[in-house]
Amino acid sequence: MYISEILSKNKFVPKKKYGQNFITDNALLDSIVDDASITGDDCVVEVGAGAGTLTSALAAKAKRVVAFEIDETLGPVLCRTVGERKNVEVVFRDILKVKPAELADITGGPFKVVANLPYYITSPVLFYFLENEFPLISLTVMVQREVALRMVAQPDTPDYGALSLAVASRADAEITRSVSRKLFYPQPNVDSAVVKLTMNEGIKNREAFDKLVRCAFSCRRKTFVNNLMQSFGLSRSAAEKFVTDAGLDAKIRGEALGLEQFIELAERFSISAKAETKIEN
Repeated sequence: MYISEILSKNKFVPKKKYGQNFITDNALLDSIVDDASITGDDCVVEVGAGAGTLTSALAAKAKRVVAFEIDETLGPVLCRTVGERKNVEVVFRDILKVKPAELADITGGPFKVVANLPYYITSPVLFYFLENEFPLISLTVMVQREVALRMVAQPDTPDYGALSLAVASRADAEITRSVSRKLFYPQPNVDSAVVKLTMNEGIKNREAFDKLVRCAFSCRRKTFVNNLMQSFGLSRSAAEKFVTDAGLDAKIRGEALGLEQFIELAERFSISAKAETKIEN
């Protein structure tokens, strides 16, 4: 039965406020599960169970699926699609309102995230999982294609920015497939892509790193030195010294700085901040 028929039988009308666009292609569902490398040992957290089609595909491979869904009116639809799956737990809650410690208790150990993310909550959901201390193995998410390109972008490209670095500093990212808008019901106005983020060891000096990244991209047209002056109240000579001491051109822009350069700058920034604290004390 097609997803549109299931929704119709249950008199369910997709809601724009929740960004509900359901996958209609079974081959795509199986491909997403394969992209996520789901095995019989995995606990999977799904964000946005929707009509349960991806949930069902995940349950066919995973040991356990915890599917979060904000729209309780999808209850009858989910009963039809995953009601008989013994390894599926549907939780009718907004994942962004679930405390990290609570989610850790629910999963009970390492887990993977797989989701067809509504476009309007893509960034909040990504940062919820990336910024909290979860025993997270990977995230495999369907997102708007332009967001996917920003997530994996390299320095000195139009798509490169704070999101690219936020991802790269926490995970190894790859676009596993592009997805036509025609494979959704109702059909969205843009194409999508599946991105897999495999968590890495992360970086030290996280606070300094994040501050410098925000600073570097606070105004893309300005040089990194000018952004340092504006963000931290540094004199031009102090900002230029900070940049050139790292072996960089004083006229460099943030978009030209790669992950390793930001890591080194964060180390220098952290050391200088500690030195200033000691002087003040």
